[in-house]
Amino acid sequence: MATPDDLTAVDVMDRAHHVAGPPHALFSRLRSACPAHAVTGPDGERFWSLTRDEDVVAVSRDTETFSNHRGGIFLHPDQVAPLDFLRQVLLFKDPPEHRKYRKILASVFTPKAIAGMEDSVRATVTDVVDQVVGAGRCDVVRDIAVPVPLRVLAGIMGLPAEDVDRLYDWTHQIERAQQSDEPAGATQVFGEMVGYLHQQIERQMAEGGDSLVTRLKAAEVDGESLAPEEILTFFGLLVFAGNDTTRNTAATGTLALLQHAQWGALHDDPSLAPRAVEEVLRWTSVVKYFARTATQDTEVAGQRIAEGEKVVTWFTSASRDGDLNKDPDRFDITREKVQHRAFGGGGPHLCLGNQLARLELRVLFEELPRRMPDLALDGEPEYLASNWAHALTALPVRFAPERA
Repeated sequence: MATPDDLTAVDVMDRAHHVAGPPHALFSRLRSACPAHAVTGPDGERFWSLTRDEDVVAVSRDTETFSNHRGGIFLHPDQVAPLDFLRQVLLFKDPPEHRKYRKILASVFTPKAIAGMEDSVRATVTDVVDQVVGAGRCDVVRDIAVPVPLRVLAGIMGLPAEDVDRLYDWTHQIERAQQSDEPAGATQVFGEMVGYLHQQIERQMAEGGDSLVTRLKAAEVDGESLAPEEILTFFGLLVFAGNDTTRNTAATGTLALLQHAQWGALHDDPSLAPRAVEEVLRWTSVVKYFARTATQDTEVAGQRIAEGEKVVTWFTSASRDGDLNKDPDRFDITREKVQHRAFGGGGPHLCLGNQLARLELRVLFEELPRRMPDLALDGEPEYLASNWAHALTALPVRFAPERA
């Protein structure tokens, strides 16, 4: 068995550990030997890697001791864009301010509202599949996983269909900036997005109609509503987080189903799709971590955490914790009960769009096996060497062409 001394020099944040997906063997060793693992980052500052589910959940729910607002959710406070700008985004707020904004936003993401989107989501998935199903080959990432969530989001947000490519380009640049060694690498991109979204808000408010913009503008909780700049920052979050996570889960989930020979089972029994979605979420957990900053001296897993130090909650490790699920290294879409941390460790920052993501993924995993029952790999999948996102950049597949 590994000991803490064996792992002293290991930095699980090093992207070399992530070239072929999350380093689950390393996470397993860390959970066993030192679940709160001290690491000195490249800037000389110490942070703590938390890999055990109970610690990830405890930190996620204790917003008084561990802050998103103080130092942001990345190790470098200005990663992607200046922290002062990012603090306007819901993910970077702490209670009680966070509670106010989440209530307003949740009022337009009710279960009833999400259920009412199923027909339009299925129509989007059907149209995307129609574009490739006659060819006999495609790249799941480029041809399916990218366009589906972007088109769904564009529809929800009332954005023109012809702007989908712009949205993807922005999210791609933000993703690259997150992996860059240069802080605030996406500041210009966010500026472009803000200008674009401001125009869209003005247009939609002038035209009226029913979209996420008009619903957010009208929504109130305890007599309070969102200001235009607050709607802007939420739009920015949706464009990035709402697209990136679902896209990556669709692609990595398809790969898991193929690698573990469960595509045929899903084709033969489409009623397994909801379970398959939960198992895919557990298995892939595409957002690997959040960083949080200790607001006071505290203790996690027997280790003293100093005020001002960051802790990294590894959701992808927590989802494979044997204390959360039995036989966690077995992929099985027939599991009776699946628990995971793909949407965070609970508490106020549980992913607001989780039901929309589940809807999109369920429809995808109903329609794809039905239309492409013999789907098979047609080359090697290509991974993004990212310590933040469990993502594929390419997933070539082949299938019998569907004849018109």
